[in-house]
This record gives sequence, C-alpha cells and structure tokens, in this order.
Amino acid sequence: MTRRDIVKAAIQHRTAERVPYFIQLCGDAWEALKPLVDEDDLNAFLDNDVEGFGIPWWNWHELGPDWRGFSAPTSLPKVIGTGSYPDFVNGIKAAREKSDKYFLMMIYGSHFEKAYFSRGIENFLADMASEPAFARKLLNTIIEKNLVMLENVLALPEIDGVLLGSDWGSQIDLLMSPEVWEEMIRPGEQKEYDLVHSYGKDVWVHSCGCVERIIPSLVEIGLDVLNPIQPEAMDIGKLKKNYGDKLAFWGGISTQDTLPYGTPDEVREETRRVRDMMSRDGGYILAPAQSIQNDVPPENILALLEVAREAVTESM
Repeated sequence: MTRRDIVKAAIQHRTAERVPYFIQLCGDAWEALKPLVDEDDLNAFLDNDVEGFGIPWWNWHELGPDWRGFSAPTSLPKVIGTGSYPDFVNGIKAAREKSDKYFLMMIYGSHFEKAYFSRGIENFLADMASEPAFARKLLNTIIEKNLVMLENVLALPEIDGVLLGSDWGSQIDLLMSPEVWEEMIRPGEQKEYDLVHSYGKDVWVHSCGCVERIIPSLVEIGLDVLNPIQPEAMDIGKLKKNYGDKLAFWGGISTQDTLPYGTPDEVREETRRVRDMMSRDGGYILAPAQSIQNDVPPENILALLEVAREAVTESM
C-alpha cells in the first residue's frame, strides 16, 4: 500500500498494514529539536503520511471602522485574494511526482472564525444573539466566497482531502448553543462538505475545544475526519465508542499535560495507549491534539515520533 492508501484506509475504517501519522511542529519547537537530529528540513525529518498544503484563498481587506464597533456595521465588507493558482497547481503537481503521501488542503479560519476575524470574537458572538439577520448574512457571504475558491482547485486529482478550520468550542463547551450552531453554522458547513464530496475528496474539520454536542450533526452532514479531539476537553475513549464507526479522528495525544510535562517514557505510554484505542477497526491518524510548541522538551518529541514510527518499522 502507498502512504496515500494507508491514510484513505484509516478514514474509511478499512484494514491497513499500520496506523498513519500526521504530526505538526511549530517553528520554535523545530529550532529546539534540530540540534539533536541529522536533518535540516522539518518535513523531511517528520516524514508524515499526510502532506498539508495551503491553497489560494481570500482575506478581509480595509474594513471600515464600523466593523470593530459594537453595533452591526453598515458598510460593505471588502475582501482581497491571496496566493497564485498557477503556482499552486504547478507546485502540487511537482510534489505528487515525488510523493505517495495523502495530500490535504488546509484552510484554517474558514467559516465561523472568518466571521469573527472581521468583527472581533466578542462583537460577532453578540451579533449572533442580537443581530441574527446580519450574522446570517455575513456567514452566508463567507460560504459563497469559500465555495468559489474551493471549486477552483477541487478538480485536481492530486488532492485527496480538504481541512476546514473553525474553533466552535471552549475547553468546557460550545461557544454558542447547539441550536444557534444548527441555525447559523450548519447550513454553510453542509454546502462546503457537499461540494468537497462531489469531487470525491474527504472532508476534515479542525475545531478546538469541546464540540461533543454537535458531533451527531457533523456525522449527519458528512464529516470524514475530526481534529484535534483534545483529551482535556472531551473523553476521547467515549468519542471512539460512540462515533468510531462513523468518524475518523486525527489528534488526541495531550499537548497540555503529557507532552510538555511528562517524561519520555510517559509520552511513549500515552501515545501507544491512544494509538491502540483510537485505531481499533481503523479510523485514526496518530497525532498530538495540537501542533507541538517549544514548551515540549525535544526528548519528548523524539519519544512521540519513536512510537509513531513503530508501526512503520513493523510493517517493513
């Protein structure tokens, strides 16, 4: 099996020769680790089964001062495109010629976050409660632009999946009621998932925090992979039990406790425990709950990678 096949098998809950992994490091963590390894390139060192790419996208541009006021703004939102389609297409085609990995297009801040980037999170949460017509219109505008940008790249055969990121949860619960999420967020997410699926690609979602109350809805609208499943925010064993036959999970290894504060042996123990539990009958891509920062000792990063690579060694 290619690495692409192994990841697809995990997502589809099919038997594969090993558990795939997709571990991300922040730049400061890599700088601390680099003196201990014989590699100058982070991607080459990690050698993940998934390779992430940014795509040409869009941002807010020169919004008027009323967009940061408490009341709903009256001026029209302005946007600006980012990136180059020719460069993206050429780059991903060249990458595919050299790699058998699963290619994931990664779009953070794609919907709900995109809305509050324009207003500030406090103001937009207030909008959702007191100015629902404005909030719905803004969210619909975002989805309309997203669909156009997505369709510009989805036909590329090199692409395997798309990650759409919006943080809907705190560590305790949702940032809004499930009813508000259903009314304001779900319709746009459904349109995006349907479009991605229509091109035969997988839908991944990144949402920090406790989003357990909307997981049944995410399953209904066709989500394939959920990230980061923070163990401090949700019981990941319960998630596996309740949704493991419907969803694949990416993440789950503690970046708040074990990785920064544990010993290398404790990191190995947790990584093996989470891997074995979450990968039962497929449906797991091994990773920490978040990108690793420089509060994680280099020795613990190496312990994590040692376990991630155990299955690679055993399958050879």
